[in-house]
Amino acid sequence: MDYTITEGATFPLVNLTLAQNETVQIESGSMVYHDGRVSLEGSMNSNGKKGFGGLMSAIGRSVTSGESFFITRAIGQANGVQLAIAPKTPGAIKAIQLDSAHQWRLNTGAFLAGSDGTTYSMTRQKIGGAIFGGTGGLFVMETAGAGEMLINAYGDIQLLHVTPGAPLVVDNDHVIAWSSTLDYEIKPASGLVGFTTGEGLVNAFTGTGDVYIQTRNLRGLAELLKPMMPSGGSSN
Repeated sequence: MDYTITEGATFPLVNLTLAQNETVQIESGSMVYHDGRVSLEGSMNSNGKKGFGGLMSAIGRSVTSGESFFITRAIGQANGVQLAIAPKTPGAIKAIQLDSAHQWRLNTGAFLAGSDGTTYSMTRQKIGGAIFGGTGGLFVMETAGAGEMLINAYGDIQLLHVTPGAPLVVDNDHVIAWSSTLDYEIKPASGLVGFTTGEGLVNAFTGTGDVYIQTRNLRGLAELLKPMMPSGGSSN
């Protein structure tokens, strides 16, 4: 996957250069422009299932995880075609590598694009994650294949390392991707007695691997803007 990311921009673009018949998978609605030599094909985001089972899978993952019902495949119709994409959230874009030794779990909305040969599927979380939600809700995205995948965040993206001697606790709304080798538990930041610190839920990571975090919190922004939103109803 040949691409450049706008440098020094608060709201970057990804400029992709595709070869003839080269295919990339992009988040539905992320296309900004192309040079007229790109074929865009939409399909249900159904974990590869067909027919009625695929329809129910796409509906289920959309409802339970917030992921798009559709996924888009962009196919180059000649050599050197140009395609630009951008995420829905204002923030950084980062490339992660996938291979036999490195796979990832992604938070809801983190996926932007993937080279041909990479994919992700929705896998059920253990009961703690399913109850608390936030990091994928009942399901979480798990990558597969080999190649590059682009993820996006609200704000900047930082990489943190976890080792057996150095576990990591991250606010649930700041986690965007983590190594599939890591174990994690989702729990209240202030313990079982309740959310007394105002910090909400956290992800407690253990094992060996990496965690990508976003420096801003979309839920916090929504709460900040809520008092400014006009109330419902109509006037005569």
